Amino acid sequence: MTRRAATIDLNDLPFDAERILDGLRSWIECESPSHDTAAVNAMMDLAQTELFMMGAEITRIPGQPRAADSILGRFPHPEPDKPGILILGHLDTVHPRGAMAWRRDGERCYGPGIFDMKGGNYIALEAIRQLQAIGHVSALPVSVFFTGDEEIGSPATRRLIESVAARYKYILVPEPARRDGGLVVGRFAIARFRVTTLGQPSHAGLRLSEGVSAIREMAHQIIAIESMTNENTSFSVGIVNGGQWSNVVSTRCEAEVLVAATTDAHLANASDAMQNLSPHGPTKVEVVPGPLRPVWNTKPIDRAIYDIAAEIAAEQGFEVPAQLSGGGSDGNFTGAMGLATLDGLGPRGEGPHTLEEHIFIDSLPERARLIAGLLDRLA
Repeated sequence: MTRRAATIDLNDLPFDAERILDGLRSWIECESPSHDTAAVNAMMDLAQTELFMMGAEITRIPGQPRAADSILGRFPHPEPDKPGILILGHLDTVHPRGAMAWRRDGERCYGPGIFDMKGGNYIALEAIRQLQAIGHVSALPVSVFFTGDEEIGSPATRRLIESVAARYKYILVPEPARRDGGLVVGRFAIARFRVTTLGQPSHAGLRLSEGVSAIREMAHQIIAIESMTNENTSFSVGIVNGGQWSNVVSTRCEAEVLVAATTDAHLANASDAMQNLSPHGPTKVEVVPGPLRPVWNTKPIDRAIYDIAAEIAAEQGFEVPAQLSGGGSDGNFTGAMGLATLDGLGPRGEGPHTLEEHIFIDSLPERARLIAGLLDRLA
């Protein structure tokens, strides 16, 4: 890990919250829910145009069947083959189209994905744009990599992320800032499971007692699964689907479970517990593991990047406490690979994954300067 002395005064960079917000609006209004491949690709088109206009060399990687594309933008540099800095972000969101709209309320701005994480992606580009405007040349080449399935566990892009990231020295992830403005230097593991209960059909009005309800069994399973939550591991059932007719005892019910674990050992225990779920009644219970985000344990090289960021923030008059975080990101992959990773560089805000998702507008220039400072000092 090396650093160079600051070559610019960050206060000379004219970051303007209103101008940033004006540019960000088109990104937010281009809604891109993860499961809508066409919508995510439309957002990729928008980001690709932005990167092209900034002078990046674009590589667009086609998505797997029913998966969105990814974009790698490499900015010109005197030593283009030198391992450099990768800004890693996702452009998909959890919000279905039309669920919420762009709106401003004083010093807060609301919109689908504005906090998680289009706002962070956009200010990362703004940081690069401002450095370009003064003719700044970073010590290392800078690239931006955008994917489109992070909110569903990155099932189609994990191997791609790991392949791309392995070529870089530093990984910067502009996921949302923590509530206190802090940065992320490690993350818990995130595992997903699909649970299916299988029952016996019957006519619900005429011969109810002859049936065995898969939905009833799932209700027992949900209580059992979520009751396993403790200080080191959390279990949450987020999706449940079952039955086809109200007058037929259900034969099939499916649920999706998200597990967060603080360590590999706790993750292994949680996985064993999920795989060994027992039926409550005369039914069958099937469990299939889904996408996994590994534990990212903080390393000295992660802490070293953080120290530079904390120094930059202090010079600008604010603090960025280092912390471990629940909630996965693609930084889990790069951190677990042993690559120097710093996460949580995006704007401050509240309400991620809710209809009240918003950013604090005054944090846009603040966090953009922080990213610009890192691009200047990392070497």
